[in-house]
Amino acid sequence: MARLSWLDSAGETTLIDEYAQKSGTFIEAMADGKIDESEVQAQEARLVELMKKIEPKLDDDQHAEITELLCELSAYNLMQMLHMIHSSRPMTASAWRP
Repeated sequence: MARLSWLDSAGETTLIDEYAQKSGTFIEAMADGKIDESEVQAQEARLVELMKKIEPKLDDDQHAEITELLCELSAYNLMQMLHMIHSSRPMTASAWRP
C-alpha cells in the first residue's frame, strides 16, 4: 500500500479527516445518518487493536512523539466538532446585538 501523506501538498492542512471520512468503517457507520453506541464501541475496539499492534514496535522517542501527535489530533477533532456545533446553532435574542 502506498504511503498517504498526513498533510496537503503545501504542508499546511491535515488530510487525516478526509481519509477517515473515506474509510469503509466510517461510511458504513454513517449510512443511516447517526452513530449509535455499538458503532462507537466497535470503533474503539479497532483503535485499541491498532494501538496494541503498533505501540510495542516504537522506541521511547517515537512513542513520546506519536503520543503527542495522537493527543493533538484528538484535541483538534474535538475542537473542530465543538466549533461546528456552536456555529450551526441559531442565534438567540440575547446573543444577537445589532
